[in-house]
Amino acid sequence: MRILIIEDEKPLADEIEQFLKKEHYQCDTVYTGMEASEMLAVNLYDFVLIDIGLPDYYGLDLIKEAKSYNSEAYFIVITARGELEDKLKGFDYGADDYLAKPFSLLELHSRLQAITRRKFGQNKSEIKFGEFVINIDKRLLKHANESVDLTQKEFDLLSYLILNKGRTLDRLQLTEHIWGGFYEEDYDSNYIDVHIKNIRKKLSKHSEANHIKTVRGLGYKFDK
Repeated sequence: MRILIIEDEKPLADEIEQFLKKEHYQCDTVYTGMEASEMLAVNLYDFVLIDIGLPDYYGLDLIKEAKSYNSEAYFIVITARGELEDKLKGFDYGADDYLAKPFSLLELHSRLQAITRRKFGQNKSEIKFGEFVINIDKRLLKHANESVDLTQKEFDLLSYLILNKGRTLDRLQLTEHIWGGFYEEDYDSNYIDVHIKNIRKKLSKHSEANHIKTVRGLGYKFDK
């Protein structure tokens, strides 16, 4: 999952970024509204963490702007303003959740997990497919109670396909959401295909079912 952190308190922004990277999120961090506006115009994000009190921008105006570029992104307002009026205004502008400073990073992580499940229509962290069970929160894949060994990126790629089951995802979408971006000279490379091949190989050791379908000329999708 890819996250944009918009926070003018640099120590706090960097602390959030370091914590979320340890939890396997891809993060971009900016400290002004102008930087945020530029990033939102050219990148796709799953989540945007946004401070209301930016030095050069009213943070909630950024939500309106961002929704025109990132219609599927979820917005969490982080701010020192804890009054009910500010919360209600944030929701009116399109915020999905609200955290008043100071807040626990563990609580932030819990909110992100809950929103992820809600976003993809999952009411629990465990998802069954065929003979497998994947736990998105604990980052575990099992077959008949036996762990299936995946690398970090293989797990990220498989879980993202599962959460978007039935939806065709092209290589650019997968690259942006799993790797956090791409370079033009790398876009035609086959590293997405290599990871898919490795995942299929590991799954095939336990089951003959092929859950990851190739959509010729487009990308991949997880079979319902």
